[in-house]
Amino acid sequence: MLLRGRGIVWVVGVMLVACGIARPAEGSAGRQETDSVDVRDSVLEEVTEMTSGYHGTTCMQKPYHRFVRAPLRVSRFDSSRQKADLIARLLRDLNKPDDTRLLEMTVRNMLLSERHIEAARVLVRDTTTGTLVRLTSTHRSQPHYPPTEDPPKVNTTTEVTGVEYLPWYEDVYNQTWNSSKFQENLSDPVFIGWWTYPYYHCNTKRWLLSYTVPLITDLISGGNTNVNTVPKISDFGMLSLDVDVTSLDINQCDPTYDSDGRIVDPPESQLSYFLGTHKCDKESAKCVFTPGYGWLRGGYKCECREGYFARNKTFNGTLVEVAWASKTQSQNPTYQMLYVCHKCPPDCKDCKSDEPCMAYYNWPFRIALLTISILCILLTLVLMGMVYHYRSVKVFRLASPTFLCICLIGCIIMYLEMAAIFPVLDMYSCVATKWTRHLGFCITFSSLLLKTWRVSLTYRVKSAHKIKLTDKQLLQWLTPMLLIMVIYLSAWSLSATPTTDEIRDSSGLKFLQCEYNWWDHSLAMGEVLFLMWGVKVCFSVRKAESFFDEATYISWAVYNIAVVNIVMVTFHLLIFPNAGPDIKYLFGFLRTQCSTTMTILFIFGPKFYRIAKGTGDQYDNRARAKGVTASFSLNGLGVMNEEPADLYQENEELKEEIQKLAAQMEFMKIVHMEMNNRHLKPKPGGYFSEKNSVMNTAQSPGAKNTMASRIETGNENSSSRLSPAAELASERV
Repeated sequence: MLLRGRGIVWVVGVMLVACGIARPAEGSAGRQETDSVDVRDSVLEEVTEMTSGYHGTTCMQKPYHRFVRAPLRVSRFDSSRQKADLIARLLRDLNKPDDTRLLEMTVRNMLLSERHIEAARVLVRDTTTGTLVRLTSTHRSQPHYPPTEDPPKVNTTTEVTGVEYLPWYEDVYNQTWNSSKFQENLSDPVFIGWWTYPYYHCNTKRWLLSYTVPLITDLISGGNTNVNTVPKISDFGMLSLDVDVTSLDINQCDPTYDSDGRIVDPPESQLSYFLGTHKCDKESAKCVFTPGYGWLRGGYKCECREGYFARNKTFNGTLVEVAWASKTQSQNPTYQMLYVCHKCPPDCKDCKSDEPCMAYYNWPFRIALLTISILCILLTLVLMGMVYHYRSVKVFRLASPTFLCICLIGCIIMYLEMAAIFPVLDMYSCVATKWTRHLGFCITFSSLLLKTWRVSLTYRVKSAHKIKLTDKQLLQWLTPMLLIMVIYLSAWSLSATPTTDEIRDSSGLKFLQCEYNWWDHSLAMGEVLFLMWGVKVCFSVRKAESFFDEATYISWAVYNIAVVNIVMVTFHLLIFPNAGPDIKYLFGFLRTQCSTTMTILFIFGPKFYRIAKGTGDQYDNRARAKGVTASFSLNGLGVMNEEPADLYQENEELKEEIQKLAAQMEFMKIVHMEMNNRHLKPKPGGYFSEKNSVMNTAQSPGAKNTMASRIETGNENSSSRLSPAAELASERV
């Protein structure tokens, strides 16, 4: 009989191990709780009191335990449940309730097979009378020196008394199995037993969960609510095991939802029944679960949401719970004063106090600078009208009114940059800033440098053939340059639209600035190379003589823009790298005025000064003295009108040449008539004396030019004066 019993126990042990290895099909992780927050709060308060040691009378009288109606997800204990179900079926099939050895080996092996099983027991009932006749139980002993553990002891008693006070027992002999201490089976619809609600055990001071399986002839699913017949404890009794759930943590934070709007169950190590019972201010703070608190409330921390601040960025959940209780019970203001986050100032996503985190914009100051820029735009438009009005005056006509107007259009576009960077910057402001800055620069200085390049070509020619570059030819060069700039800016705006970056000033205040990337750097390098070429061209024509000194003034404008950009880059990057938005706006204003306004003054100031003096149609005497004619000036800075040839201009040029030739002929006639004339006795040391070198000079190849230049320089030596006729001829030269 003993061998037969051991063999049965061995078979049972093997089947238990097999069940322990096999993983059960995961059932429903739990149900969405429908209890109100107030109900769950009251349950949580009971749990906290029991865990904290405030047992009241619970542990002073029977039943020495206390249930809390907080359903637990039991899927993590499915292996233990399956073993209990298997043993219940084996005991039913073996039909040996009086085999004490078999029952002892069964409960011992069940205890040793799962680490989290704290106790196991089999309660046997007399099948005839229905009285309880035997209780075989074992429990896990607490080790004195971890990790050592004493082997479990199995006790069998035939005097079964007081079981009605045990949490796992329900006396329903020949009655329907229906008790408030058992929760609905949530893990699998083929259960043949029931899980209790969690309860606090006073002897072990632990939170336990029991699984009870009835030992009946007809085992029917305890979780199947569709059957008409429910299990009864009628034949053998019941099998039960306890699992320790003290290590679980209460999660009071808000539930998370999946894409379908369903609640996502937290990990199995957390009690999900209390989700949403935290006391963080829902508007200004969020709950963050903190593990390790066990069956105590307050296992979380409150963190201020984005856009809110508090003296302490996070609050301990335990303190928040105490402050909330004081608020609800006695209207204590501590919760509102210490544990509610305050809204950040406007436009601040992250702040530490109610002080503004965004930089202050001095709008009156910015409006004043913008007003000045607008006035400059209006004055530039007036200048365009005046250029058109005086287009036939030589000082404008020789400087090409078409290119002068193009230059002014570029200046207007550069002035508009102050309007683009005036408001708080956003994507559209940054796009407008890039267009106005770079397109205005390209239009203005391309038109000026092409005119200077025309001068350079004219003075570099070494042949007798006269080079003429008309406005139309220069426009053919200007158009592709502007087209390249427009295509570049368009591609930039569409493919990598400029946006803003958040930066801080010297006081730590934030403001928005247009971002800089490789598009900016590439274009800046191109503009630097273009400006260097312009400086080289201007340097090459520094000694070129022309009417109205147009090349000189353009050179000054190009040198000025180069110096201004170098200085402004130094201010932005080296001297004031952390300047605020108003200082940066001031730098933009100064750069615009020092470059654009000074360019207008250099190019148009001398012209309108001549108009004001009434000398706009008079050539410069120095140019005339060096033989620079209007025709030559046209090849340099001037312009050939796009209409047919100007007869008036050609007549003026012919008149100049004829007058010079007639004066030289008259001068030579008088000189030859007076030289060696015996009727005219020259004064000693006079101009036509024998010692004078005029005759020798006159006979030299460059005699005419030398004589003309000597007369033009105005030699007024009394001993060298000509006769009245010679003086009259020299004046015409």
